[in-house]
Amino acid sequence: MAGNLSVAMAPKDTTFQVRINSEIKKTVEEIYARTGMTLTDAFNIFIQQSINVEGLPFLVTQNSKEALKEQALAKLMLDLKKAEE
Repeated sequence: MAGNLSVAMAPKDTTFQVRINSEIKKTVEEIYARTGMTLTDAFNIFIQQSINVEGLPFLVTQNSKEALKEQALAKLMLDLKKAEE
């Protein structure tokens, strides 16, 4: 079953190459470096989360930014309500 796979523990026995614009690569490497991660770390996390949820690990819509903002606000409001109780 896919849910039992661990990217961190699995032997590394193949290579995956991606062509990307060098400026974009540099920018995203800087973003991840601020969190102590490499681009490879971030990619492996993406792959692990894809396995965990058996799909994309984030919501994709025409207006994903707004949908994610609404979800975050709804969760925050729920957490605040639980804290009050």
